[in-house]
Amino acid sequence: MLPGVYAPQEDTALLAGALSDESLPPGAAVLDVGTGTGALALAAALRGARVTAVDVSWRAVCAARLNAARAGLRIRVRHGNLFTPVRGESFDLVLANPPYVPAPGAGRRPRGAARAWDAGHDGRMVLDRICREVPALLRPGGVLLLVQSALSDPARTEALLREAGLKAAVIRRRRIAFGPVLRGRERWLRQRGLLSLAEHEEELVVVRAELPV
Repeated sequence: MLPGVYAPQEDTALLAGALSDESLPPGAAVLDVGTGTGALALAAALRGARVTAVDVSWRAVCAARLNAARAGLRIRVRHGNLFTPVRGESFDLVLANPPYVPAPGAGRRPRGAARAWDAGHDGRMVLDRICREVPALLRPGGVLLLVQSALSDPARTEALLREAGLKAAVIRRRRIAFGPVLRGRERWLRQRGLLSLAEHEEELVVVRAELPV
């Protein structure tokens, strides 16, 4: 794996589990945004899907291409910000593991490796964009599978997707020990009331949203 590329972790595994439960039509068009190493894109390609992977990091783009070549799988990898490289296209399934960790410093754009996890004061810098923009990319019956932290308000994600005309619900949950990022800002999160004094684990969730036929 190339240095500076977000390594697959518990959120990747949780989303991969949701992907494994999803039925895919033969030759389904799948989009993996924030692909990182390409782990989820490759999992979809193994099931015969036609996969496009997107990441804002050139290192991630190179890592995903390299990992696909090593696996002998064909995926289309594009560099760009979220859905920009695939405007005008449509997909049967969109996978998203976006940045979702609340970060100090209101209005400050994350830089470097932190772009993979820092998502503004409320953790929704990218989540809100996905909720607004993904409906235009889904085919009738198309599905979004998105993983995020409970710290960044999954109920808002569900509400925004429903307002956009999708059926949305949390389908998976997992509690994990704080990683280095949360440990480093635990005091700030508690001061903001995002973590109680009794909480010593983070909850991850997968939101599934479907565009009605």
